[in-house]
Formats: sequence, structure tokens, C-alpha cells
Amino acid sequence: MALLCVRGESPGRCARTTHVGKAVRSAAMSRIRVALAEDHVLLREGMSKLVAANEDMELVGTAGDLPDLLALIERERPDVVVTDIRMPPTGTDEGIQAAAWARRHQPGTGVVVLSQYVAPGYAVALLEHGSAGCAYLLKERIGNVAELAGAIRAVAAGGSVIDPMVVDELVRARSNESQPGLGALTPRELEILAEMAQGKSNSAIAAALFVTERAVEKHTNSIFAKLGLSEERDVNRRVKAVLVYLSRQSAAD
Repeated sequence: MALLCVRGESPGRCARTTHVGKAVRSAAMSRIRVALAEDHVLLREGMSKLVAANEDMELVGTAGDLPDLLALIERERPDVVVTDIRMPPTGTDEGIQAAAWARRHQPGTGVVVLSQYVAPGYAVALLEHGSAGCAYLLKERIGNVAELAGAIRAVAAGGSVIDPMVVDELVRARSNESQPGLGALTPRELEILAEMAQGKSNSAIAAALFVTERAVEKHTNSIFAKLGLSEERDVNRRVKAVLVYLSRQSAAD
């Protein structure tokens, strides 16, 4: 499943973007096994209580640094990892590293990265190998149990949640008067971008829309040009194009 939504969207809209894949977890059938990583003891204890407050979740362990987190993931094989983006030993991007490690070694594990930083580069790095089962949230925006719990449930179901402030910053960074943006895309280009937002490759998009892969490549390059992303690395511009698309979909709801 590749459920892709901006945090704060209604559950109904997120459900409409779901496609066939990993089955949506039912709280009545099983509990979501959660591992938590945070180097600040008080924050770790607070988030542990937030997780434990949900009847459909089970906290399987906590960690205070990257090595302990990787050992915890390998030992407990959690459904979802909730991790701070910066932890020992380097205090840089350990949360992103943990997500990449989990993707390689335990691809069924979802990851919720919590950060104090709006910087879109972190979100792009998190999503550059695919959006399924990933969330990027700002700590200051997690106001109650429902915020964090909703993100955990979304990634457990194979979805993706991105804090809207991060999307807004990315859109502002690439927007100027000379770039027409989504309004300049043709109906076919919007169709392809919608498929891209589900995490599909060019070949998968071609199969879904009954067109050639070459046609998809041509339309994709046009999309990048119209969104002002032509000079970016391919993986970055695909992710950024999807985030721009999501920002419009969220604003329309």
C-alpha cells in the first residue's frame, strides 16, 4: 500500500488515495508493535506514555542512540519505529539512517521521524527511495496523542505522512512569479503526477495508464520543467514534484 497524505488531512481523503498492497491493520485483530528512539530521557518517557495510551499499540522497547535502535529493530522486528532525527553518536541524521537501514534489512517496518527542523532536505532524504511506510513530523506540531498515533497507524498501513509546514517550505523554496506550477500541467500530466504520488515507477505508471514508458518519460520531464525542478537530481525532483502535488490536494480539501 502507498497511502500518501499531508498530515492534517481528513481520514476520508487519505483512504481515497489507498491502493492495493499491504492490508490495512485492524486494531481489533492485532496491535501495532512500536519501537521508540529518543536520546532525551524525559521526551522518551513522554512519548512512551503517548504510545502506551493507545489500546491498539504495544511498545516493544526504547533506545537512546542509533546503535541501540538498530539492535532493537533487529531483535524485536517492530511494525513501526518512532525516532528522533538527531541522536548520538553524531547528532546529525541518525533517524534518516535508521529508516534507510530498516528499508534494507526489514522492509515491512514503518518509520516515523520526528524533527525540530522544518528543512525539506531531511524529508526528501527520507522519501528518496520511496514514500511507503514513512512519516516526517515536526515535534512542535505533535499536540496530542491523536497526532502521533495517527502517523503510527498510517505508516503501519504502508502510508506516508509529511508535516504540512515542510511541504509549505519546499513549495516556497521553488516558487516564483516565472514558474506557472501545477496550473500549467495538462490533464495527462496531472494523471501521471497523481500516479507518481502513489510511489509508482515509470513502467508501473505506463501500465496503469495504458501508454508507453517513453510517453511517461516525456510527460515526466515536462512536469519537472513546469514545476521548476529541471536542474534537480532525478530522485529529488520526483519527491519534490509529489510534495507540490500533495500541497495542492490538501489545500483543495
